[in-house]
Amino acid sequence: MGTAKPRPSGGRASVAKSQTLQALPDKTFIVDNGAYTLKAGYAPEYPPPEDEVQALSACATIPNTIVKTRGNRIYVGSQLNTHVTDWNEMFFRRPVEKGYIVNWEAQREIWEHSFFDEKTARSKELRITDPEDTTLVLTEAPNALPVLQKNADEIVMEEWGFGGYYRSLGPPLNAWNQLNTVFGDPIVQEAESVVSPRECLLVIDSGYSHTTVTPVYRGHPLQRAIRRLDLGGKHLTNYLKEMVSVRQYNMVDETYIINEVKEAVCYVSNNFVGDLEQTWKGNRKRDLPDSKEGVAVDYVLPDPNAGKKGFMRPHDPLLNAKKRKGALSGASAEALSEDALVLGNERFTVPEVLFTPSDIGMKQAGIPDIVLQSLSVLPTGLHPAFLANVLVVGGNSLLPGFMGRLEAELRQLASAECVVRVRSPQDPIRSTWLGASRLATNREEFKKVAITRQEYQEYGSSWAGRKFAGAL
Repeated sequence: MGTAKPRPSGGRASVAKSQTLQALPDKTFIVDNGAYTLKAGYAPEYPPPEDEVQALSACATIPNTIVKTRGNRIYVGSQLNTHVTDWNEMFFRRPVEKGYIVNWEAQREIWEHSFFDEKTARSKELRITDPEDTTLVLTEAPNALPVLQKNADEIVMEEWGFGGYYRSLGPPLNAWNQLNTVFGDPIVQEAESVVSPRECLLVIDSGYSHTTVTPVYRGHPLQRAIRRLDLGGKHLTNYLKEMVSVRQYNMVDETYIINEVKEAVCYVSNNFVGDLEQTWKGNRKRDLPDSKEGVAVDYVLPDPNAGKKGFMRPHDPLLNAKKRKGALSGASAEALSEDALVLGNERFTVPEVLFTPSDIGMKQAGIPDIVLQSLSVLPTGLHPAFLANVLVVGGNSLLPGFMGRLEAELRQLASAECVVRVRSPQDPIRSTWLGASRLATNREEFKKVAITRQEYQEYGSSWAGRKFAGAL
């Protein structure tokens, strides 16, 4: 599993051929290398259409993991979507930890399987046939260690031999998207075939491994203002898994299933104390179903033997009693044998840790507070511009109630004269990829930040690191 598959020698072109590639290759392949999924695809030659759905048609989402089933079968990347039906007791091997690629052995295998191997690549549109004629854009999380950056650069340029390369922080790429429609601003007609970044943008990226706050000015991150919260979707899933395992069934080994439960039932409460009071009253008065209070629900666990997926339904507090008495009229044996989790306060106490990490003993501030911490190191005159342009990306932004709660708390913390606008793009998971694809169409700006293979061979990986950091 750990050994990379052999590939045609196209990625290791001869030195004589590489020396002829003095210009940056026009063909650009973008990989937004997230901890949970890869967002990958070729950038268009011209600015993508204003319709975001159409613009994202070239971007594929691939699980960034290698899994081992309880039957010792191994599946890589996109095979999870097509080959796996039983998610019980799956073992996941993820190359990204805490937002950074730390296991290039596993990451290489996923890339080879997804992009290079003609037998396993998801589609022809995703296959990289000639790395030496391709420019690679690879995203990374803020504040990566230099040794990890160097490893990435060397593998991309020396092992795969891409003709061009740009390693970029992920959040700033969102500034290149068409955001006027997102924020409700008048649409300004850009010059023909020219894409430009938004002047001021505060990007909150809440993904699988962590949450970062990145102020972006004209497409460039303000490094000293970047802040990080070590909480992401993975931590929410683990927290829910612990709660369910203590209160109901042992789900310690069912990470995938609990993640599905989280996405189906969890929400961010706008009245945490009130919702907690509702669930408490429901527990004290068992004759009154919690469903009347709109909090408790049942989640029926998947049954791979019957080919059934898990699903949520309204909570019936008398269901178990009816089963025990055999009085469930008209129910089949299959319905009587189904396993279900009852989710009450777990639905909102789990996402609450994004706003109050102290609930689980973390000595970090919540998302609204780290936004203010980020702005505190910037000139006061810039605060209104950033608070009026807060863009939230990442999977956690899809939690119901997340956006409203964040905007409400930022308004309480911000100065009275500041207008606070918190928005999310139509597809917050692939928004970074879309921004990178728009940047790649502005060839003049793109050539300023990307490097060619010849430059890398001449100046080395240390020079490339300084170039990508903006030090050259």
